[in-house]
Amino acid sequence: TQYSFKEVFGTLVVQKELFDVVAKPLVEDLIRGKNGLLFTYGVTGSGKTHTMTGSPGDGGLLPRCLDMIFNSIGPFQAKRFVFKLDDKNGVDVQCEVDALLERQKRDAMPVPKTPSGKRQIDPEFADMINVQDHCKVEEVDEDNVYSVFVSYIEIYNNYIYDLLEETPFEPIKPKWNNCNTPVRNGDFIPPQSKILREDQNHNMYVTGCTEVEVKSTEEAFEVFWRGQKKRRIANTQLNRESSRSHGVFIIKLAQAPLDADGDNVLQEKEQITLSQLSLVDLAGSERTNRTKAEGNRLREAGNINQSLMTLRTCIEVLRENQMYGTNKMVPYRDSKLTHLFKNYFDGEGKVRMIVCVNPKAEDYEESLQVMRFAEMTQEVEVARPVDRPLCGLTPGRRFRNQAFREELSRKLEMRGGPINGETEEQSVSEMFLQNFPPLPSCELLDVNDDQTLPKLIEVLEKRHKLRQMLSEEFAKNVLAFKTMLQEFGSSVVSKENYIQGKLSEKEKTITGQKMELERLEKKIKTLEYKIEILEKTTTIYEDDKRNLQQELESKSQKLQREASDKRRLEARLQGVVAETTMKWEKECERRVAAKQLEMQNKLWVKDEKLKQLKAIVTEPKNEKPERPSRERDREKPVQRSVSPSPVPNAPPVRLRHRRSRSAGERWVDHKPPSNLPTETVMQPHVPHAITVAAASEKALAKCDKYMLTHQELASDGEIETKLIKGDVFKTRGGGQAVQFTEIETLKQESPTGRKRRSSPNPDPPEDAADSEWTDVETRCSVALEMRAGSALGPGYQHHAQPK
Repeated sequence: TQYSFKEVFGTLVVQKELFDVVAKPLVEDLIRGKNGLLFTYGVTGSGKTHTMTGSPGDGGLLPRCLDMIFNSIGPFQAKRFVFKLDDKNGVDVQCEVDALLERQKRDAMPVPKTPSGKRQIDPEFADMINVQDHCKVEEVDEDNVYSVFVSYIEIYNNYIYDLLEETPFEPIKPKWNNCNTPVRNGDFIPPQSKILREDQNHNMYVTGCTEVEVKSTEEAFEVFWRGQKKRRIANTQLNRESSRSHGVFIIKLAQAPLDADGDNVLQEKEQITLSQLSLVDLAGSERTNRTKAEGNRLREAGNINQSLMTLRTCIEVLRENQMYGTNKMVPYRDSKLTHLFKNYFDGEGKVRMIVCVNPKAEDYEESLQVMRFAEMTQEVEVARPVDRPLCGLTPGRRFRNQAFREELSRKLEMRGGPINGETEEQSVSEMFLQNFPPLPSCELLDVNDDQTLPKLIEVLEKRHKLRQMLSEEFAKNVLAFKTMLQEFGSSVVSKENYIQGKLSEKEKTITGQKMELERLEKKIKTLEYKIEILEKTTTIYEDDKRNLQQELESKSQKLQREASDKRRLEARLQGVVAETTMKWEKECERRVAAKQLEMQNKLWVKDEKLKQLKAIVTEPKNEKPERPSRERDREKPVQRSVSPSPVPNAPPVRLRHRRSRSAGERWVDHKPPSNLPTETVMQPHVPHAITVAAASEKALAKCDKYMLTHQELASDGEIETKLIKGDVFKTRGGGQAVQFTEIETLKQESPTGRKRRSSPNPDPPEDAADSEWTDVETRCSVALEMRAGSALGPGYQHHAQPK
């Protein structure tokens, strides 16, 4: 089986290579204000915890992430308690005084809550964080200050526990006995599970979780190691130190810009950016039949597998929603693990997953399941996080402020400091006052002293003249300064007028551009409206086109059905034409055969007449045969047509049945019950006929010919029988139809001058009988003859010719 991933690492890969490919981009995004999630996934014993934590001398992903963060923001870190996390997943910024008070309060506590960076590193994990790569992020914003907060939680049996929480012991009861075991279960308070909540930005966080501010890699990893010792592990058949819970180490980075002077943090909460990197060490999926788990281990395995199954279900639903455009609800709340990180799957940060695979043959099936799920997760797309807004202050203000301070201190050192500067200014003023002539002594010791006052007057006059000169010079300087001020004012006014003109021009230009923008916006709105109308029109036309295409398809299908029906009908008509042609060919052959038979019958009748005539001519007339009466003829219809043979050796006349022209076909012989028997010698005979008293569809369906026997009284008082014939056809509706084709008439006539006797057996006179059978005409008065009008079939009539 082959699976494809974005990167595949071999069994001998070093931790640095894995970190550079997988975790380094997440740390860069963290410092740029974006969230990230990295978790290890795989079967139990496949190396997930080793990948995340590392081993002595070769640190894993977690210590390398911490080292890269502090290498990047080391010179730009804020002092402790400048940033302060609240209990609603937010962060506040404090001034330096409040932060100083917080630090003094912390230092006054007997046991510090956070480890100090000056403390000696625990040798148990010192080798893990001794990373010599000094990897850091390029282009870190030097105008920001940063603070790092870490927290460590575990998800055990679908409950969240804080691994950094200090569990207080009850002080009254003793903690341990001599066997180094608790006296009873009430000796200590068990850790309380934490609750998940949603902040105002719809991000999930753990309420009441301990978040420690750290200032170095060593300090952060010491916090992690303190929580790692409390994490639940157990010995199973597959792993000596099997993680029985999901460990989540959360690194939060708070950053805020400096003020315009570059000295203090900007006291605006809106400018604070809080990004988060979550490093998750998932517990391994396992099969209880292999681990032989019982009791608590069995319950832990069930909860672990259930949470991993929920993670897989959430990924599958996200993939289905993105691939097929559905809007199914993702079951984040079914597990604390997925509920905590639902924001990452909804687009609040970058997600990376490391799949750890153990090449053991016993883990084959479980490894296949893990890799199948991991390959599927690559098809899920997560939206990119939005970049944070800029603060709008001048970049590079931190270093410029430092350079300004350094330059100021250098200048002051060169000039002797601020005190020497003030003495120099004082000496200048004293030198200015010393330009005046000194006042003489003003003591009058004698009344007659006439020198002191004149000298004083002279000095005062000199000072007055000097003052006048200085006043005149000051006035000149003031006038010159006023002139300069007026010139400067006029130039300023001219410049202001020029600037006002330029500003009015710019305002006109801006007004024109605004009008142009408004015109373009109106045009854009008009075009958007037109585009909307065109889209609606296009939608209508597409609907019409789709409807017309459907109608065209239905019409074409209908035409195809009609064409197929037409071809089917043509084939059926061709079959009917061929059948009709064959039937008429057979009918013609039958008629030709009937005609031949008729001619043969005529020839036979003529031969019989000639034979009878010959027999009569050659017969001796010594005795007269007795002519039977008509009633006797009726009783013996067979002997009526037979003439007595004149010669003893002459053969008797053969009796013939009347042949139907359709003797080889299946007939329906319809004889109504009102018909009377004729008792004639020649009777209609149709073989293979179904005789019915009333026509029925069942009988018609079995035959293809139909014959109706109809009797009526002729004009001469004799019974006339009509045989009405027809062809039976099947209709399209499944019924039967009869098309009549011919009518045969059977008549019974008496010779001329003979009346039909009313009595059945009268005794005829002997002489009449003798006279009837004495001549040839009487003997030949009964004959068979074809009617001239029956050309469609053999229609026979019985009649007697007059003498």
